Amino acid sequence: MARFQRSRMVLLTLVLLLGCQGSAQADASMTLQVTSSDSGSGTLELSLEELDAMDQVTFRTTTLWTDGVVTFSGVPLADILAKAGVQGTAVEMRALNDYQVEMPLSVLEESVPLVATRMNGEQMSVRDKGPYWIVFPYDKSEKYQTETTYSYSIWQLARLRVID
Repeated sequence: MARFQRSRMVLLTLVLLLGCQGSAQADASMTLQVTSSDSGSGTLELSLEELDAMDQVTFRTTTLWTDGVVTFSGVPLADILAKAGVQGTAVEMRALNDYQVEMPLSVLEESVPLVATRMNGEQMSVRDKGPYWIVFPYDKSEKYQTETTYSYSIWQLARLRVID
């Protein structure tokens, strides 16, 4: 009986390990969709590889949702919207679970917020707030330590839609 339970545990462990590898690969293939409420604009879908080919920004900060200081890297949201050629007054950001938040474009700075693709040098899995996460350098200034800014910090980001 003990041998049966041990075999069962080994099999369960293998299944879990293979499942985790499969989900990491699926996360890496997820695209970030960028659209505009303007009916004349198309949809831009950016893969992780395409985001990685853009100019990268890196900063270290603490967050409400992680332990200790974390290094984030990725592409400034302003750069992504510029690449898509979309204009408006706000951006509606939607997560994989359909959580959404609207952020005025007046919040955008040259390199803030960041569409983070990596946390501590590693791609983020869906289980760990990935594949894309809107982050601010929260420790840099009190202006990033507000409930409003925290509400813009959407993880599992899937879609951006610029609206008027």
